[in-house]
Amino acid sequence: MGLIRYILGGENRRNLRRLDAMSDKVLALEGKYAALSDEELKAMTPALKERLKAGETLDDILFDAFAVVREAASRVLNMRHYKVQIMGGICLHQGRVAEMKTGEGKTLVATLPAYLNALTGEGVHIVTVNDYLARRDAEWMGKIYKFLNLSVGVVVPGMEDDEKRKAYACDILYGTNNELGFDYLRDNLKTRVNQMVQRPLVFGIVDEVDSILIDEARTPLIISGRGKESSEKYLSANRFVKTLTPETDFTVDIKEKSVQITESGSAKAERFFNLQNLADIENADLNHHIQQALKAHYIFRKDNDYIVNDGEVIIVDEFTGRLMIGRRYSDGLHQAIEAKENVKVRDENKTFATITFQNYFRLYKKLSGMTGTAKTEEEEFRSIYGLDVLEIPTNKPVVRKDMNDVIYSTERGKQNAILDEIERRHEAGQPVLIGTVTVEKSEEISKLLLKRRIKHNVLNAKNHAREADIVAQAGRLGAVTIATNMAGRGTDILL
Repeated sequence: MGLIRYILGGENRRNLRRLDAMSDKVLALEGKYAALSDEELKAMTPALKERLKAGETLDDILFDAFAVVREAASRVLNMRHYKVQIMGGICLHQGRVAEMKTGEGKTLVATLPAYLNALTGEGVHIVTVNDYLARRDAEWMGKIYKFLNLSVGVVVPGMEDDEKRKAYACDILYGTNNELGFDYLRDNLKTRVNQMVQRPLVFGIVDEVDSILIDEARTPLIISGRGKESSEKYLSANRFVKTLTPETDFTVDIKEKSVQITESGSAKAERFFNLQNLADIENADLNHHIQQALKAHYIFRKDNDYIVNDGEVIIVDEFTGRLMIGRRYSDGLHQAIEAKENVKVRDENKTFATITFQNYFRLYKKLSGMTGTAKTEEEEFRSIYGLDVLEIPTNKPVVRKDMNDVIYSTERGKQNAILDEIERRHEAGQPVLIGTVTVEKSEEISKLLLKRRIKHNVLNAKNHAREADIVAQAGRLGAVTIATNMAGRGTDILL
């Protein structure tokens, strides 16, 4: 097995040897640029642009550009790229996926190819998984670009078109996959070119690339407007499904998120709605409402898939754990959930434009990405996006211990074990992070910790406004933090 793995890994080793040799050339320039004054270092940006105008390629100026960024990062952030980070940067510039382990500094790695490619003046997009990271990285890493006289922008929800147009015109832009995709759709609905906010999509660097390009690949982005007025059928269907018995009147497939009404259920529907035959074509609309009502009750769960806030049903993103303000389920599902939760059932929406993440990111002339887990999806990256994956070695040997999973026979037993472990670590002064899948679970553990009088913070979709403050404190002595996947991919907790 080891021999097979060695043979199959031959291409990766050959590519790494090439990157290793290239990174040595960047490191060799350290003394040259360290000797420059701040003004002389800043002057390298127009000098490199002139070399491009004179006919040189990005590959020709790569070594100097990377060396300039290394020196600027050292002066501005007191951070100098390690050799493996330079290798990762070259990998990204070449339009590949760099697999780099957790803690290897992927945020800093992106500054190397971003600066190099921004010298063309065509713009570089750095894609993050949430708005918090987009803002944080634009401010944090933006100091390097600004020092080198490049402009930095960030796009987040709620910005006006003029603000977004200005941000997209910057040399380097930070934004989420959601916001970039929706801006593309909104631009395609505009009637004049000068109203559009995005420039041509030239180079994209995707952080947590496996999550965005593989896990969420088929997730549709949908722009909709007001459609038909909300039907009374949502309310009557909601009342009806409450009379049904699971397994007898309908079956549920949680994995496929589908429901199927049985003959018994159909008979009850015919009596409830005074119908001859529920399967008749004229009853198709009612049948659809019943299906959606069943999904609302038995598949979509409050504080898991959505929350109710101020009389409004708000979707919770299953990948990021964040609220998707303004987003609504399609095909009447959102109205069915509103009827279930006894809030105002709003008007139905009509779809105006839609695109999947897969199709959006394939519009970029050059695409690259980085993540801690990519090799297992290498075949999908290659077949769908034409991207190959390189495993970049760690700067130092990994000392983290990955423990085996522990399985308990009961929920109570698992909870007690979690609480005992938290209490033991907390008394020793160690900061503790407890990850949960849903808002509901995070609040459940919070109540149990309160009973044991253990002070803690909860980070979930309901208190997202405190995210920066909670993350900043999570690594402190004795801190206990419960978090959904909001504190998952890309979130750095400093110890």
